[in-house]
Amino acid sequence: MEAGRDNFRRYGPLLAPALCVVLVMVGFALVLLVRASFMPGSGPRPTPGWSLRHYEALFSDPFFVKVLFDTVAASCFVTIVTAVVGFPIAYALARSGERMRRLKLIVLILPLSLSLVVNVFGWMVILGRNGLVNALAVNVGLINRPAQLLFNWGAVIVVLVHTFLPFQVLSIMGVIVQIDTALEQAAASLRASRWTTFRRVIIPLAMPGVVAGSTIVFMLTISAFVTPRMIGGTRVQMHGSLIYEQMLVVLNWSFAAAMSIVLLILAVGVPALANRLARRGTSRAAQLKPVPT
Repeated sequence: MEAGRDNFRRYGPLLAPALCVVLVMVGFALVLLVRASFMPGSGPRPTPGWSLRHYEALFSDPFFVKVLFDTVAASCFVTIVTAVVGFPIAYALARSGERMRRLKLIVLILPLSLSLVVNVFGWMVILGRNGLVNALAVNVGLINRPAQLLFNWGAVIVVLVHTFLPFQVLSIMGVIVQIDTALEQAAASLRASRWTTFRRVIIPLAMPGVVAGSTIVFMLTISAFVTPRMIGGTRVQMHGSLIYEQMLVVLNWSFAAAMSIVLLILAVGVPALANRLARRGTSRAAQLKPVPT
C-alpha cells in the first residue's frame, strides 16, 4: 500500500497533464453522447427537451433486445473460449526459456501488427466457398460440394476468438511468469500430480491474469463491428452493427446514442465485476501456504 502511494507521489505529476487531456476529451464526448440520447427528436439535428423515448423503444422492441442479448452471450462465449484455449498457451510461454519465449511471442503478436480488415479478409478467403477449408474438405471426401461457412454465428465466433486470443494469452502469461516454480516443485514433492498442481496451485495464482484478459476480450468483443459486419453479413446482428446502421443509414442519432450508452454501461460494468473477482482471487491466493511435512 505504501509502495503504491510512493509511486503515485513520484509519477503522479508526470501523468497529470496527459490524464487531464484524456479526461477532458473523453468527458466532453461522453456528455454530448448522454445529452443526445435524451433528445426527443429522431433526426441528425439536435432538438431541445428531454425524453426517455429512445430507451423505451430500445428495450420494448423484441428485435433490439434479442440483438443485445446475442451480443452479450457471444461476448461471454468468446471470453470463455479464449480463457480455456489461452491458459495452456500462456503457461507454455511462461515456462519456456527466454530465447524461445521471445520467438513464440513474435509469432503470437504478429497478427496484431496487421490491420483488422486484413485479418478479416484473410478469414473470408479461408472460409469462402472456394477457400482453403472447403477445398480440403472436398478433396478429403468429407463433403461432396463446398459448404456455406461464412455469414453465420460459427464463423463470427471463430474469427473473434482468433483475433482476441493474443490479449488473453499475454495477460495470463504476465502473471504466470511471476509464479515461483518452487511452488510446483513443492507440490510435486508432496506427491501431487501435474493436473492437481495445475488445478490447485497454478490456476488460483493466475486468476488475476485470467480476469484481466477476460475483461479486455469481453470489452473488445462486445464492441466489435468489423468482424460481425463482414463475416456475419446481414444474418448476424450485433449491437455495434446496429449502432452503425442507426447513425449512417437511418440517421437516427439520438437512438444510436441511447444504444451506445447501454453498450458503454455493459462494457464498464464488466471490469468493475472483474476487479472484485480479482481481489477475491488474490486474497485466496495469499492464503496458499506450504503444507508441513
